[in-house]
Amino acid sequence: MCGRCNLLRIKKAAAVLLVFLLTGCGAIQEEAPKTENIITSMEAEPELSYEVPASSANIFVNQLGYIKESTKVAVFCGKELPEEFQVIRKDTGEVVFTGCLENKGYDDGSKEYNSYGDFSGVCEAGVYYIEAPLVGRSYSFTIEDGLYERIFKEACKQYYYNRCGMTLTKQYANEVAHNACHTGKAVLKEDESVSLDVSGGWHQDEKGSKKVDRAAKSIGVMLLSYELYGDSFTDEMGIPESGNGVPDLLDEIKYEIEWLLKMQDKETGAVYSGVGIYEKNGGEGIYVEPAGQVSALAFAAALSKFSYLYQEYDEDYAAKCLEAAERAWQCADSEQGDKETEEWRFAAATELYRATGKQSVHKYVTRYLSGEAYGENMSDMVFWGCVTYICTRQSVKLELCEEIAGIFMQRAEEIAQEAAGSLFLAGGGNGQKNNQELLQNMMYLTTVDHMITNHEYDSVIENHLHYFLGRNEKAISYIDNAGERNYRTIDESMGIMKQFDANSKLVFMLSEIVGEHYH
Repeated sequence: MCGRCNLLRIKKAAAVLLVFLLTGCGAIQEEAPKTENIITSMEAEPELSYEVPASSANIFVNQLGYIKESTKVAVFCGKELPEEFQVIRKDTGEVVFTGCLENKGYDDGSKEYNSYGDFSGVCEAGVYYIEAPLVGRSYSFTIEDGLYERIFKEACKQYYYNRCGMTLTKQYANEVAHNACHTGKAVLKEDESVSLDVSGGWHQDEKGSKKVDRAAKSIGVMLLSYELYGDSFTDEMGIPESGNGVPDLLDEIKYEIEWLLKMQDKETGAVYSGVGIYEKNGGEGIYVEPAGQVSALAFAAALSKFSYLYQEYDEDYAAKCLEAAERAWQCADSEQGDKETEEWRFAAATELYRATGKQSVHKYVTRYLSGEAYGENMSDMVFWGCVTYICTRQSVKLELCEEIAGIFMQRAEEIAQEAAGSLFLAGGGNGQKNNQELLQNMMYLTTVDHMITNHEYDSVIENHLHYFLGRNEKAISYIDNAGERNYRTIDESMGIMKQFDANSKLVFMLSEIVGEHYH
């Protein structure tokens, strides 16, 4: 059965599931579907929620701004709230819009009232702020088309900024330009008499460490965003490879793939688990961490997926990657291991099956999906494998695909309900979720939105972007170069783009938003 037929049948099943889910809860109304017409401090263990001083604005907006024709909503909080608010042009002080506050409510926890102000009617390009009696004024914001494309480009370029082993020039890297680093040989941690060239790839933290499984996970997330929303990715992102006829995201990932290939033992197919930086004799040493089962399976998953998508541009290189992936797979112990190992085995098996069609690999996919409840607290690897399986052109077990679609649909509805019940319309606030969890939720919602094209989900996804850009309980913009109250003025480590794992999920979410608005 072809992949398109699989996906069409799954979409039909998903649509039935959506009707069931929507009609099964009286509090939810069905939305009409839309019409289809240097090292830059990527942290090793991101923690994106922080306590900050309580003295912040009482009018919460997206501090970057809004697309001209988009829905624009501000959140108001205070001991007392007025009846009206005004939108004021910053350069002239002119009042361009007066609106009424709606849906006033009272929060027992904060002992404050909260409300919403819709100013979607303001569409002229410019810089504005909102002012209201009793609560003051908001941070400023811009109304202009193209705003989200710029932060999408910046999110994609974070991996270029963190390239190891090459000089980044000011032409492409601006203030984070730096000379080539970590170009020397590394030694095996187990045997320092053996040296290896493991230069290249992306730094994952301030020290320059590089782990194979973390690299593979981010590669998987970004390649999935490319599969679903490929039109959002251009060949004009502003990296040295721009203009070569290959989408820059694939060029950037290929840079990381080159490093991953260096991490494979050419004789055995085993994959070293990472590169660490340590102090040695008053200087800096680089060691290669031992090979492992997880690193081999993560390697196999990432290179299989890349080979499948890259063959359109370079068949020979894609074949090289697939061969390396199969060798890593064969090297990995086939006996069942711990939870993480089996999750990576599942992801690798789905990608290898799609790329090769081998039934010997397919049995690992069906074994995993027929086992214990994989849908509970689904990891990135399992999510990755599930999406690949329902999209493959190879023959699949349709009942397993329908089960996956059902799990995705149920989770998407839960996320949408959580967002609708949140003050900031993004499933966050009041300590409910941190930014990592919200980004994880957006992976589900973005994928399901691609499957069924639902207007409500588009709105929820965009509301999460507003949340990350300042319309949140702390009035902080967590995105680089956006907002008067930016995370950099509080704590450098709070930025989403500075978190290796979180940034790939931001790319995923933005690919849908950019595709929705501009393609």
